Amino acid sequence: MNFFLTVLGLVMILEGMPYFAFPERIKSWLAYISTLPAGRLRLVGFAAMVAGMGLVYLGQHG
Repeated sequence: MNFFLTVLGLVMILEGMPYFAFPERIKSWLAYISTLPAGRLRLVGFAAMVAGMGLVYLGQHG
């Protein structure tokens, strides 16, 4: 459970950094994302999940 909480905390830190450092750019980026079709967003989300699983695998077995 300690490892899970550590990972969750690190994810929250990484997710919050752009909003803290570049709030105006995040607003314009989110406006752009809202214009993209759902299929493209799903593809990007899937690619991010596959990349994340690859990083987890490398971290555990590399």
